[in-house]
Amino acid sequence: MPKRTDISSILLIGSGPIVIGQACEFDYSGTQAARALRDEGYRVILVNSNPATIMTDPMTADAVYLQELTPKSIKQIVEKERPDAVLPTMGGQTALNLADQLQQEGYWEKEGIAVIGVDMDAVHTTEDRQAFRDLMERVGIDQARSRVAKSLLEAKEITQELAGGADGIRGFAPIVIRPSFTLGGAGGGIVWTEGEFDRKVTRGLELSPVHEVLIEECLFGWKEYELELLRDAKDNVVIICSIENLDPMGVHTGDSVTVAPQQTLTDQQYQRMRDAAIKAMRSIGTFAGGCNIQFAVDPASGRMIVIEINPRVSRSSALASKATGYPIAKVASRLAVGYTLDELPNEVTGTTSACFEPALDYVVTKIPRWNFDKFEGVDEELTTQMKAVGEVMAIGRTFTESIQKAFQSLEQGHAGLDGELPDRHVVRERLAKPYWDRLLNIRHAFRLGASVAEVHDVTKVDPWFLHQVQDLVRMETATEGTPLADLGRDRLLALKQHGFSDVQIAALCETSEAEVREHRIGLGLTPTYRVVDTCAGEFEAQTPYFYSTYDQGESESERSDRKKALILGSGPNRIGQGIEFDYSCVHGVLAAREMGYEAIMVNCNPETVSTDFDIADKLYFEPVFWERVADIIDLEDPDGIILQLGGQTALKLARDIVDHGLPIFGTPFENMDLAEDRGKFSHVLRDLEIPFPPYGMAHTVEEAVEVAERIGYPILIRPSYVLGGQGMRIAINKDEVAEYVANILKLFPHNEILLDLFLEDAVEIDCDCLSDGDEVWIAGVMQHIEPAGVHSGDSTAVLPPYDLSDEAVATIRQYVADIAKRLGVVGMMNCQLAVQTRDGKETVYVIEANPRASRTVPFVAKATGVPIARIGTMLMLGETLQTFREAGELESSLVGYAVKEPVFSWDKFPEVTKELGPEMKSTGEAIAFVDDITDEHISKPFEMRNLYLKR
Repeated sequence: MPKRTDISSILLIGSGPIVIGQACEFDYSGTQAARALRDEGYRVILVNSNPATIMTDPMTADAVYLQELTPKSIKQIVEKERPDAVLPTMGGQTALNLADQLQQEGYWEKEGIAVIGVDMDAVHTTEDRQAFRDLMERVGIDQARSRVAKSLLEAKEITQELAGGADGIRGFAPIVIRPSFTLGGAGGGIVWTEGEFDRKVTRGLELSPVHEVLIEECLFGWKEYELELLRDAKDNVVIICSIENLDPMGVHTGDSVTVAPQQTLTDQQYQRMRDAAIKAMRSIGTFAGGCNIQFAVDPASGRMIVIEINPRVSRSSALASKATGYPIAKVASRLAVGYTLDELPNEVTGTTSACFEPALDYVVTKIPRWNFDKFEGVDEELTTQMKAVGEVMAIGRTFTESIQKAFQSLEQGHAGLDGELPDRHVVRERLAKPYWDRLLNIRHAFRLGASVAEVHDVTKVDPWFLHQVQDLVRMETATEGTPLADLGRDRLLALKQHGFSDVQIAALCETSEAEVREHRIGLGLTPTYRVVDTCAGEFEAQTPYFYSTYDQGESESERSDRKKALILGSGPNRIGQGIEFDYSCVHGVLAAREMGYEAIMVNCNPETVSTDFDIADKLYFEPVFWERVADIIDLEDPDGIILQLGGQTALKLARDIVDHGLPIFGTPFENMDLAEDRGKFSHVLRDLEIPFPPYGMAHTVEEAVEVAERIGYPILIRPSYVLGGQGMRIAINKDEVAEYVANILKLFPHNEILLDLFLEDAVEIDCDCLSDGDEVWIAGVMQHIEPAGVHSGDSTAVLPPYDLSDEAVATIRQYVADIAKRLGVVGMMNCQLAVQTRDGKETVYVIEANPRASRTVPFVAKATGVPIARIGTMLMLGETLQTFREAGELESSLVGYAVKEPVFSWDKFPEVTKELGPEMKSTGEAIAFVDDITDEHISKPFEMRNLYLKR
């Protein structure tokens, strides 16, 4: 069927601020959907409250409404725009719940608006645990024994029945609780003991919007799988990707290490799973679009059960799209407007049909990224409630190659599946329960002599995966102590084919990474680059989407003779460096292309738009890790490298790039280092006669106490070169200084510690600017509502300032311009300042400057309407501010105030107290536009500004 002609405009509902369980995977899906629908000629009206994303950029949709996601705001937009249809499946549970609420009111029908891409009855069936169970029974698909409870008493009775089993013996057996209609498994988990039953079930009942929980037999230790499917209006169904969780049942899929395609099912088992998935999808309604289905398999008996179905684009859809090259959200949105699969082309090959199921001749591994270090006292055990804040994906020819590349991508100090060997009892303790570092401890257990059977008995991880890790350990031990000169081509090739980095090999051979690289290249061992083509090489791909491997075949990536800009991405999302940097990367890529450069993107985050196959001229889905970047640079020979857009991830490679004589576009590295090095930066401020808080530096606890006693209290303590205020604390006496510094040195051994006098009763300011090397333009001055001492990422920020004097604002603008000129900034810079008022006199202090894209860039761009990431990139590539001024592109469209509101995921960590300080803890943000400072978006946070401040 051709596309629908009875509709011309479509309302697309986004997912709101990023929270744990619903992150930028939905930004990626929503962006893809908007692009696909506009390509089909539809007018797209987008509503979302998240300023940090590309999805809410003016270039994404015909009309963008940065408004909170409520029935009231939706009705206001509908009244103004009169859309013909609404597509709620790209905005996660938030969008679905909102669309469903309006459906229950009869609103869509009353307004004559078609709900497309989803069958709301199907959503109710899949979200209502009992209704879903009844349906699966009718179609003959097995599932876990379970019943729905609406009270604690009912939950106890059901648990007793489940524990009884066939022989009727009563007692307590572990059970799983799954609250209905919650996000990211909120309130769910395994109840291991009778003692914790009441607390966990009561919490689940409270968190469920309908106050009911499913009580289910515990499947802990079973193998878990996900299938991503698409279905059209003719009932054609294709399986896009099979994903296997390395972690057995009991861990939320968002917290599991996952592998695609699945590795450990027999062909017969996989065909049974496929058949069940197709039958299940066809049973839940008549919608056309995406669907995610999860299964569990008992490794002992082979019994297969269905766990749940999400009849929408899911969190895993982004991963499946990047893993296969198949643009699930684009195809799903086209199916929603009437196309059938056989009518749509495969965008990667350009010659095959969207009906062709992807075939992979490589292995993809996803590893989640956690931020437990941000939450003191957090329970690190992984359960059915998701706790990860991001993820990385790696592609390799084998599982071992991809798992090592995934660890290189995490940016947690690993050069592969490696690490110092802990004590035996620590390893045993960490393997007893599913913790975030389980895979590392499996590796440690094998290093300590454990067998596959022993590790499987404790972890229930499938022996196939354990044998793979054991093989890596055997290669490690066989290489340990071998002189580099004795490491011949065949042995070195075998190590590289199993993903070992030059850093790992250098440690094993007791030499340097540089010497290993030189030896490797001397032996003719360089990676080949394979294209992600969706069809295992059967058809030629039209898209330049590559991964590296050492299979020694012909490289499929060819260097062009065009001028090139290599852009380094920001790696996995984490607290302190999230989707905001991907926003800047996407604008950077598009700006470079606009200026005639071949834009080459390097990144490893599957959730983001920058890693979509048709954004850059070339995409290398690789770790932002020096060896991998250096190999790409050797192949591409770019004219320059853009470091300012990828946050600290890209910036930390600057020294290696300069040491190798490679050109950097924009601010010179030496000047970036002036800002990063606190000692050098203080000299810059002294030269400019700009006030800054008294400070000192230390390398030991003793030195830190000495500095603190000299400077005075309260004192701000922080490690150098970290993100999001990691490890920062405010101390009020020398005992606290000693305690905090000792903790920092455990986390960051050999790190330099900075100690600044904490400015009490001060207001903090963020200022973003652009510079072409000669002229500086102030993009935005933001005043924080919370006092200095709360991290800028956790503060409510108001643009323009709401109660600073004109004199203070003028001083801020002058200081920032002076610093940018002194640092020779070409591109972007963020400056953080504090205004302290004493005896009626305002003093402006400079806290720090970051000569790169900042976390606030998207907020300022959305608030003012000035595309500062695009302009900043063009300045790096040689354009001048004068050009943009003459074109009228530096004119702000802001009327009134824009408010940046931080969003927290406290509900995922109920054991952690809500407290704010110099270390960032928010996972996302929302934007609000208000006319006056009396608006509740400003007045309410002002009232509560001191409530959670902790020193």
